[in-house]
Amino acid sequence: MKLVSGRRGTPAAKTRRKTGQKGPGRPEGTSVVRDDILDAAEELFANLGYAGTTLREIADSANVTQALINYYFGSKYGLFEAVFMRRSQIIAQQRMDNLARLYAKPGKLKVRDIVQAFLMPTLAFRSTPEGRSFLRLQARLHTEPPQISYKLRTDAYGTSTRQYVDALRNALPNLPELDAYWRVTLMVGTYLYAFSDTHRMEEMAPPGLYDPDDTDSLIDQVTRFVTGGMQAP
Repeated sequence: MKLVSGRRGTPAAKTRRKTGQKGPGRPEGTSVVRDDILDAAEELFANLGYAGTTLREIADSANVTQALINYYFGSKYGLFEAVFMRRSQIIAQQRMDNLARLYAKPGKLKVRDIVQAFLMPTLAFRSTPEGRSFLRLQARLHTEPPQISYKLRTDAYGTSTRQYVDALRNALPNLPELDAYWRVTLMVGTYLYAFSDTHRMEEMAPPGLYDPDDTDSLIDQVTRFVTGGMQAP
């Protein structure tokens, strides 16, 4: 997965300055320009939220005009939707692929395997600054107004999340349906907090005890915690 940066110093931005392309028309390398806009918007939306981010700020960060943003995305919400769906659809598809591989194995589904299949696609995004911006954006989405957040979450994750509820009930046949939905929802809340650079562990743990770059420890801790909750009476 290639996560590209949306800075003024990128080759695409330098090319635009060299050619003098500023208008809302279709410039050369449109996909690169579009990615520059998405990257700039992703970082700003992650840091400032939907309401706190202006198209002017995004245009300045991407080194384009507001007219060009409207050309590609139609509106601020259209841009926000494109930013969120760009990476969330990758996560959702990888989750479904992981689950399909689990079903293809002989024997009964194991809860720990289900949990890791769900978590791993998101964990991979912590390896780059752009990926971490998306994780912050995703966590922040839960605090955005319902008219912004509900549809995006459903469109991005509704199908894959229901598949994991079914998988959990397959692994734990005595688990009531409502409990399965609750536990998958709580798993989502746990990983959003743990993966989203809240720096809470750095604040709580004694110096030297916690390594924020130790992703193996992170996934192990979250997996064990969530698996225990999934299997609780």
